[in-house]
Amino acid sequence: MQRNFLRSKIHRARLTEADLHYEGSIAIDPVLMEAAELLAFEKVEIYNINNGHRLETYVITGERGTGQICLNGAAARLAQPGDMVIICCYATLAEHEIEQHRATVVFVDEGNRVTAVSSRPVFASSSSVH
Repeated sequence: MQRNFLRSKIHRARLTEADLHYEGSIAIDPVLMEAAELLAFEKVEIYNINNGHRLETYVITGERGTGQICLNGAAARLAQPGDMVIICCYATLAEHEIEQHRATVVFVDEGNRVTAVSSRPVFASSSSVH
């Protein structure tokens, strides 16, 4: 059996742009991508804190050092610049991988600059999966 777990997320980032006429995806500053261990074209889910919309798309590399978070294509209709979003990436793990798994959480300030990175285990103690 395999299970899906949070692999990484960028928590409470501010959308800097929304471009309806782009081909689609979300452009993310490479500094944030590296902190969250995201790769170009990797699938992500985006949760808009301001309006509750949830969507999935893929990452494209944005402009380094700008704090860019730009939602493109049809998804741009679901958010406005300034909206706060959570960007999540998930991993599918086999049972034997779960106990060692740690989720990366990237915290940012109002300019989408990294303020902290946390690595959180699935289990708070050394208990095993039963």
